[in-house]
Amino acid sequence: MLELVKAGGWPMIPLLLLTVVALGIILERFWTLRRKTVLPPGLGDEVRAWAARGNLDPSHIDSLRRTSPLGALLAAALDVRQRPRDQIRERIEDVGRHLVHRMEKFLNTLGTIAAAGPLLGLFGTVVGMIQMFLGILDSGIGDVNQLAGGIGKALICTATGMIVAIPALMFHRYFRGRIAGYIVDMEHEAIQLLDTLDTPRNASAPMSAGARGITPPVSGT
Repeated sequence: MLELVKAGGWPMIPLLLLTVVALGIILERFWTLRRKTVLPPGLGDEVRAWAARGNLDPSHIDSLRRTSPLGALLAAALDVRQRPRDQIRERIEDVGRHLVHRMEKFLNTLGTIAAAGPLLGLFGTVVGMIQMFLGILDSGIGDVNQLAGGIGKALICTATGMIVAIPALMFHRYFRGRIAGYIVDMEHEAIQLLDTLDTPRNASAPMSAGARGITPPVSGT
C-alpha cells in the first residue's frame, strides 16, 4: 500500500486527506443518527400521556426538548398548544426544518468529497502522464515495459479517487434516506400529539355550546 502511495506522487496526499475526512464523517453520522438517539422508543406515547393528563409544566417541556430531535419537535408543539391547530403545525414545520438541517450536518461535505474524489484522481493521473511524456521528450521512449509501468503508476491516482468517491457517495445517499425516514416518523408522532391536544377542546366544545343554547323551560301558570 505504501508503495502505491509513493507511486501516485504528491497528488495522493489530498486524496488520502479526503479519505480520512470521509471516514470520520461516516463514523460520526452513524453514531449521531442512531434511531434510539433521534426517535427514543416510547417517547411519543409518554408525551401524549402527559398531554392527556394535562401534566405539561415548563420544566417537563424543557427536559423533553433536550432529550432528542423528536423531543425538541414535540416540545415545540407543546409550547404553543393553546393556539389554533394550523399555527401549531406551522411551528412544528419551522422547528422541523432546523432539526433536518442539524441532522444533515457534514453531509454536504461528504457529498463534496464524493464529487471531488474522481476529479482529484484524474488530476493526479494527468500530472503523472505529463511527467512521463516530459521524460520521454528528454531521453526518448527507451524501454517499452518501463513506459507501461509509468502509465500504470499514473493511473493509480484515478483508481484511488474512485475508491474514495464511491463509498462517500453511497453513504451520503444512505444518510439522506435515513434522515428522510426519520422525518416521516417524527411527523407522524407530531400529528398524533396534535390529535391528543385537540381531544379536550373537542370534548369541551359541545358542553359550552349546550350551556349557551339551552334555556330552562318556563312553566305556565
